[in-house]
Amino acid sequence: MISLTKLIIAIGLAVGPALAFSGDMTFYTPGLGSCGQTNTEHDEVVALSPGDLDGKCGKMIRIHRDDKSATAKVVDKCPGCGGGSIDVSPVVFDKLAKRDEGRVKVTWEFI
Repeated sequence: MISLTKLIIAIGLAVGPALAFSGDMTFYTPGLGSCGQTNTEHDEVVALSPGDLDGKCGKMIRIHRDDKSATAKVVDKCPGCGGGSIDVSPVVFDKLAKRDEGRVKVTWEFI
């Protein structure tokens, strides 16, 4: 039989605060993504690193940079992205940075 303390800890870990990620954000022109969905540069979508993508197709993330934030739907894998780094559609990038910056630091979490 599981103790009440262990049960409370297990529940707290399962529904605890959102796990925040940090890394670089770049932009790309979406097409047919590895989640099986076709998107365009006008869709608010994101590609995650291979390690971050596992089982996350269709989930939403919120991205933060300075005092700005944007949301995007997980639709693709970014083979060149390290853990925590993301590749977003141009419409998402434009909400957080100027395209000539090319690569910027962000934080993000699943919502």
